[in-house]
Amino acid sequence: MNYFMLAGTSSNVGKTTVTMGIMSAFKKRGIRVKPFKTGPDYIDPMFHSFVTGEKSINLDTWMLDEETIRGLFQRRLTGNDLGIVEGVMGLYDGHSLESDIGSSAFLSKTIKAPVILIIDGRGMAKSAAALVKGYIDFDPDTDIAGVIINRLSSESHYQLLKEMIEAYNDVTCLGYFPNNPDIVMDSRHLGLVPVEELSGFREKAEKAGELAEAHIDLDKLLEISGHTDAEDTYCDPFEGFNQKYQGLRIGVPRDRAFNFYYEDNFMALEKAGAEVVIFSPLADKMLPKNLDGLYIGGGFPEIFGAELAENKSLMADLKSRMEAGLPCYAECGGLMVLTNSMSLLNGESNEGLGFINGNSKMTKRLQRFGYVNISADLGGNPIEIRGHEFHHSIVETREEIPTAYVISKKDRTWTCGYRKKNVLAGYPHIHFYSNPLFLEALLEKALANKEGTE
Repeated sequence: MNYFMLAGTSSNVGKTTVTMGIMSAFKKRGIRVKPFKTGPDYIDPMFHSFVTGEKSINLDTWMLDEETIRGLFQRRLTGNDLGIVEGVMGLYDGHSLESDIGSSAFLSKTIKAPVILIIDGRGMAKSAAALVKGYIDFDPDTDIAGVIINRLSSESHYQLLKEMIEAYNDVTCLGYFPNNPDIVMDSRHLGLVPVEELSGFREKAEKAGELAEAHIDLDKLLEISGHTDAEDTYCDPFEGFNQKYQGLRIGVPRDRAFNFYYEDNFMALEKAGAEVVIFSPLADKMLPKNLDGLYIGGGFPEIFGAELAENKSLMADLKSRMEAGLPCYAECGGLMVLTNSMSLLNGESNEGLGFINGNSKMTKRLQRFGYVNISADLGGNPIEIRGHEFHHSIVETREEIPTAYVISKKDRTWTCGYRKKNVLAGYPHIHFYSNPLFLEALLEKALANKEGTE
């Protein structure tokens, strides 16, 4: 079993670009790369999947316990696979001062992954050695096994930094990435732009792969990544459902407008017995037939609001099915599209589904960011679950709509999770493995509606 983590000293050191390059280089060598992402990010995994051809899995140590993390991780690696885990923010940036949970370092220790530390080497000489030493000494239990230096202008600068770093640290420099504007990714208000919208992304990834092949010691990296195969003892909670929900068809919109999903959420649905039915609100004229429920994830529906509004037959079908009682669970962008309209900062406003009497609008200021605790009341069943919010929008309702969530973060509390007919829609993104009871409650609603027992 082979795997390692690529983590940065901070955000914006170029770890996503370096990760793309290394994944691309190993794939070109004929190695099957299995990608993973630390934390709740949705966009980086799209990059991973595009480059590797494999589904990228989120490993979030705040939303999921350590046993679950190890189980979801190990089941993805077989034979001669190479697991590459991309970190989040800086190596030690986690949930709080008191806890490293949620950080790349905590995940690396949970799955016993050697860390390759990525630093920005511009404008440094001996200071690079001090920087690396600080990260190594800060937590000796974090296995920093190598260093990659990014954004250098010359081989000679790399050799200088390599000499300095290795003289003061028991660590190997594995190479560098030249400062190259041709491989820089564009960004948007929620981070990097999704891969479907990036012109020339394939060329950027291939170029980054060529740079990795030319300037990174990939053979040494493979040597560092070697592990003794671990026994898979994880008991998946959704397998315990014994296919109870077999025959349920759950419709999932997935295209350029809706693409924020945890891949393991689909696995949870399938292990519970449900069939995941993908459709495109941008391209399809009607919903798939015989759906028993909907799962509408987040994304950028406001960016594609005009195209969604033009697809009147699909939007009308969605609304009429919800009005008729079709169960639906919606997150963030999924909530936004249910309103009467979606407004952008430039004043443009496009018609939404009109199921929720209200409007969603983008704001200059980030409204919510980070992990949250959720107390969910689903049909009289109180469920405690952890989630994540990250949005630059608000929803202003024009009617009193009951809510199902009481959300807390430190000393702040608020309500969300609008309930109307059989629809539950809120801003938090939820990983179903955080608390299987949440998905069970949703599927029970779909099953009851299918059997006409509500």
